Amino acid sequence: MQIVPRLADIPARHEALLCDLWGCLHNGLRAFPEAVAALRDFRAGGGVVILLTNAPRPKADVEAQLSRLGVPKDAWDDIATSGDATRIALYRGLIGEKVYHIGPEKDLGLFTPPPEVENPADIRRVPLEEADGILCTGLVDDRTETPDDYRPTLMMAKQLGLKMLCANPDIVVHYGDTVLHCAGALAQLYEEMGGEVLYFGKPWPPVYTLARNRIAALGREIPDAGILAIGDGLETDIKGGLGEGLDTLFITGGIAARETGTPPAPEAQPDPARLEALIRKIMIEPTYAMGRLR
Repeated sequence: MQIVPRLADIPARHEALLCDLWGCLHNGLRAFPEAVAALRDFRAGGGVVILLTNAPRPKADVEAQLSRLGVPKDAWDDIATSGDATRIALYRGLIGEKVYHIGPEKDLGLFTPPPEVENPADIRRVPLEEADGILCTGLVDDRTETPDDYRPTLMMAKQLGLKMLCANPDIVVHYGDTVLHCAGALAQLYEEMGGEVLYFGKPWPPVYTLARNRIAALGREIPDAGILAIGDGLETDIKGGLGEGLDTLFITGGIAARETGTPPAPEAQPDPARLEALIRKIMIEPTYAMGRLR
């Protein structure tokens, strides 16, 4: 692993980036100017930027959010979301047609058939006791609830033998300075109870297939050796990229800022000893590391 000062200083020449959002490009409240500039410069040099996110929503919803946060459209080429990868599986009938939804109303866009699926299943939202399966997009109110609030629901689901389709494998995300639980935290609890969970976001392959399809739709044929996966999650972004045979860039100033000793300043870098200790602990080693994307 090599700690690098800037994206442009990475020695290998990459033609495409698969860039995470939360913790890398924004913090849920605002865009990071240095990260935006780095992506713009990469595109100006002929590179392709695919924003690869575990957001449990369709691409159009994420694009609207990015606009509100101040991420300009000239910083990226396309978006691949865990929500869209999940939606493809949902409308192929992977968990049945009668679905119980755990999550906020803002995620209901997943209940729209995706263009990638011909002859989509007739998906209907139903009460838990009538369901064939569960679609989990997150906590209904992630500001006030924790996974423990869902134990009775998940226990009933386990007793019914329902599979869960998890639209966001992330456990937590930073919203400004606040830590919020994601769908992955509920999926983790369900698995601990003995329930079965199916994942379609990072680090699982389907969302990477979707990202490669997004690159191909731009008319570019880019080999895996020419793709760099960027993210702040060792067990999602980095593990997923490595599993796909890609070079990876770990942004240490996101969810791992405290563990890696990365200060909040834009030019800050991780403490090498603490970063190495974290890598040894989790046993996932990125190709490159950087404090903040810039």
